[in-house]
Amino acid sequence: MKIAVFGIGGVGGYFGGKLTQTPHDIIFIARGEHLEAIRNHGLEIESDQNETIVHPTLATDNPSEVGEVDVVIVATKAWHVPSASEQMKPMIGTNTIVVPLLNGVEAPIQLSKALGAKHVLGGFCRVMSHKPEAGRIVQGGIIPSIAFGEQDGTQSERVQMLREIFESVGVQVQVTDHILSAMWQKLLFISAFGGVGAITRQPAGILRSLPETRSLVIQAMQEVKAVAEASNVPMSKDAVEQGLAFLDTVPEDGTASMQRDIMNGLPSELDAQNGAVYRLGRNANTPTPINEFIYHALLPSEKIARGELSS
Repeated sequence: MKIAVFGIGGVGGYFGGKLTQTPHDIIFIARGEHLEAIRNHGLEIESDQNETIVHPTLATDNPSEVGEVDVVIVATKAWHVPSASEQMKPMIGTNTIVVPLLNGVEAPIQLSKALGAKHVLGGFCRVMSHKPEAGRIVQGGIIPSIAFGEQDGTQSERVQMLREIFESVGVQVQVTDHILSAMWQKLLFISAFGGVGAITRQPAGILRSLPETRSLVIQAMQEVKAVAEASNVPMSKDAVEQGLAFLDTVPEDGTASMQRDIMNGLPSELDAQNGAVYRLGRNANTPTPINEFIYHALLPSEKIARGELSS
């Protein structure tokens, strides 16, 4: 079986590295200095469990060089999905499965539009990992896991097959008949955590312990739940409590990837997280004042990072 991992940052590097322990052909789609480091020395992964260097079957920046594959794991940043979906077309065969493992709830729609809905699962991951330098991934803080399922809620052999592959190398997997609800639950957590964290420039320990910031997180989560339900996506009655409970497990110095990108002056997933809550809330006639404030307050920094404004 051929499995391509498109994007070898914190997410793709960690889970792609796990997949290299399987007997399958694993292809890394990377670019620039990171790609060259992987080609020359392999990908170094430092995790809570161990330190290792992994070597994919092939590392390339040219999907046309790969040909058709059985599975594509999409692990780009959310704003790269539209362009990435066009680039990965040479790898899509009749039965290719495409699995997004990224933040936000819009990737399955974008991938389905470009590649055909029959190929695309819903999916996401939970992992605290990043790429501190070319050729190196660092993971720590929480137990990594992934979740995926058919967009229409049906059970399928291909989902079970993919589950078995990941579980064979020790990855925790959640297969759900309600993947869209699960994706919104992830958005509820990550957009509130990352958004309030980016506004305050503070880590999880402070956000959850200070009553004022904890209240902001709760209100942001409540808005996500309201937008999901107004968009006909069912949510658990205790969705906000679940989000808070997960926040309470994050290390005190933990930060979200969006927060780190914004604090480092880099392009971020602001539009796919708080921006999406605000945008989808308007579409569903559901007010989202906290997420609207977060999005608008961080938008100047985002546009500067993207070169759309000069400071």
